[in-house]
Amino acid sequence: MNLISSLAYFTIYDVLAVAFLWSSWLLIGLRIDSQKRKPHSVSYIMQGYRREWMVHFVTRQPRIFDSAILGTLRQGTTFFASACMIAIGGGLALIGNTERLLGVAQDFTLDAAPAVVWEVKILMSLIFVANGFLKFVWSHRLFGYCAVVMAAVPNDPSDPETYPRAQQAAEINITGARAFNRGLRSIYFALTSLTWLISPFVLLFAALLTTLFLWRREFSSHSRQVLLQNPPKPRTKGKKDA
Repeated sequence: MNLISSLAYFTIYDVLAVAFLWSSWLLIGLRIDSQKRKPHSVSYIMQGYRREWMVHFVTRQPRIFDSAILGTLRQGTTFFASACMIAIGGGLALIGNTERLLGVAQDFTLDAAPAVVWEVKILMSLIFVANGFLKFVWSHRLFGYCAVVMAAVPNDPSDPETYPRAQQAAEINITGARAFNRGLRSIYFALTSLTWLISPFVLLFAALLTTLFLWRREFSSHSRQVLLQNPPKPRTKGKKDA
């Protein structure tokens, strides 16, 4: 069966559901990462706390506490990157086994669609997982850069290089956290895309539910209210507040 004949098994509802899924993933990501539009997301609010962390890091002796926090962040990226690799391997193995794939398909639906249809549906989920894997790997590397820059911060607070270098570490830390959050969103939508195995209508509902779920966590959660109770003061990059 060629590609053209396989497309006949996908309806207009499939196209609309997939388009809505990808649009939701893209738009919610842009809104969460936006620094100009208000209200700001939890991810954006946390940037101020990360900069404040590096300011207090300068005078904290010893700095073992800070290295422990950064180590925990790197462990999180390692865990999710490993999980993504396992998921990619499992998905590719399922695609390569046509008989098992058809067995899984029959568990979800009564449609007698060919294996290529289910391969396409699983492949879309793997694309999200692969994107998440790349984001987690990059986040892990950025946190490693942050660790090196933090180690290069002079111990003497009066050194002219101290606070500018601490702020460099903060910006790298923020970039690493942004990549980590993007990886998590990819995992959320990868799980959502699996509902396409059931029906395009279920996929549409799941995509809407996932988008609302992310919106609530970033813009109307209790944790966001707590973070805004005593937010850190804005700081000029490379300078210490008077």
